[in-house]
Amino acid sequence: MSGDDFPRLPPSGIKVLVVGAGFAGLAAAIECDRKGHSVTLFEKADDVDELMRIGDIISFDPNGSRAFERWPGVVDAMEAIARQTSWLDLHHHQGRFVTRQSFAHERAWGRRINGHRGQLHNIIYRHAVARGIDIRLGCRVEDYFETDDPPQAGVVVKGERIAGDVVIAAEGVRSRGRKIVLGFDENPKSSGYAVYRAWFPADRIRDNPVLRHLVVNGDTHQGFIGPDIHFLASSIKNGSEVNWVFTHIDDGNIEESWQFPGKPEEALRYLDGWCPVVRELVKATPDGRLIDHKLVYRDPLPTFISPRGRIALIGDAAHPFLPTSIQGASQSIEDGVVLATCLELSGRRDIPRALRAYERLRYERVHRAQAMGPKTRERWHKADWTKVWKNPEMLHLIREPWLLNFDAEKDAYDRYGQVVAELDTVKARL
Repeated sequence: MSGDDFPRLPPSGIKVLVVGAGFAGLAAAIECDRKGHSVTLFEKADDVDELMRIGDIISFDPNGSRAFERWPGVVDAMEAIARQTSWLDLHHHQGRFVTRQSFAHERAWGRRINGHRGQLHNIIYRHAVARGIDIRLGCRVEDYFETDDPPQAGVVVKGERIAGDVVIAAEGVRSRGRKIVLGFDENPKSSGYAVYRAWFPADRIRDNPVLRHLVVNGDTHQGFIGPDIHFLASSIKNGSEVNWVFTHIDDGNIEESWQFPGKPEEALRYLDGWCPVVRELVKATPDGRLIDHKLVYRDPLPTFISPRGRIALIGDAAHPFLPTSIQGASQSIEDGVVLATCLELSGRRDIPRALRAYERLRYERVHRAQAMGPKTRERWHKADWTKVWKNPEMLHLIREPWLLNFDAEKDAYDRYGQVVAELDTVKARL
């Protein structure tokens, strides 16, 4: 398909600038294009390989993947490389099987996509390119601005001021857009935890008698739970690739970066007394395939939008999630869907109203979803095993319909009028 062949609404006249080509930024750009808005996306990475090189697992629940269904060819391409399992087997950290949690019933709510972060990212990026979206690589945004006369918002790139009707900041936890929203610089805090992540070809473990069961019968998904640590291991692509990840207490020796290299021998120090499957998997990790990543925390923001209402934060720039929520990626997709829809419904004449409606539609839901991350981590890391052996299902991930069986676009269409009326009433009282 060429860019002109994709279904989209008539031109809205709204010029949208998106900062950051991660999942949040690409989703916002694609959704804005679907709604007929003109989109320019700025990304600091110089080339596609740099943008896609991060290799670990990422998950999209049914509420996130609903958007992919509306992007021709995307969800089928994702499923072709996704993990083909609908369950999670949980074990005690010394190896004893505890319980299996099935996710099969969630298929009625939509597709659950779990796969290689870089490969899934690439599918979405290529779709954005195919749509003809103006993506400018090697363009680091140095600053943001917004003005009343003329009413506009924009970014500064290589010293040049580039203006539009609205700016969407999707740069992640260190977004420069947060300063213009908050009015001051704010440093992220350590959450008290960090994560080791690895991904490599399964040939490394196929002949290992301790590990071969992970890959010889197709895809698998297993978890091991112990004091202050949970370890997740998966095989994917019919057992041809394997990944593992574990969350541990942050000892303060790593930086807030996806790119900080880790060493298997360092990871093993956290796993004393753990079962052979876990330790052998870490030992099998090849050089250059292990990342040590600090999990940062941000206090909940009082608002996601700038004072003049023309700059909006989305994704991790607005609300960073812990991995145990399993919702960070899906919520970032929802953000883009809702913001694009609000711009469609407001029209170019009232961008600030659209952004206020976006914030109102997203704020409570996203923070309620955020809260699930720490709760799951604490249930696993502080498990009372006397109780767990009597009721193993207490370790199951909480999978609730209000969160997963949800269509962000439909919700925005259904509630936009009510939300705007409420906002106008509040404004009239001031």
